[in-house]
Amino acid sequence: MIEPDRIVTASASPQDEAVDRAIRPKQLADYIGQPQVAEQMEVFIEAARRRKEALDHVLIFGPPGLGKTTLAHIIANEM
Repeated sequence: MIEPDRIVTASASPQDEAVDRAIRPKQLADYIGQPQVAEQMEVFIEAARRRKEALDHVLIFGPPGLGKTTLAHIIANEM
């Protein structure tokens, strides 16, 4: 049965955002897909750690749905 006060919208609800944060990988080792990107990022992150410096600038681009935001969050967590 459809609830009469149910609103359908494209924007995420707080519940949707909480679920998204819970299932999104937090480490590069948990990142699935794009193995070449993950490999390169591991090298960049490890080099920055050894130098004890911030990671150089990274430009992540591409069409929607490829994991750009997830990768950005992983980079932030790894540093």
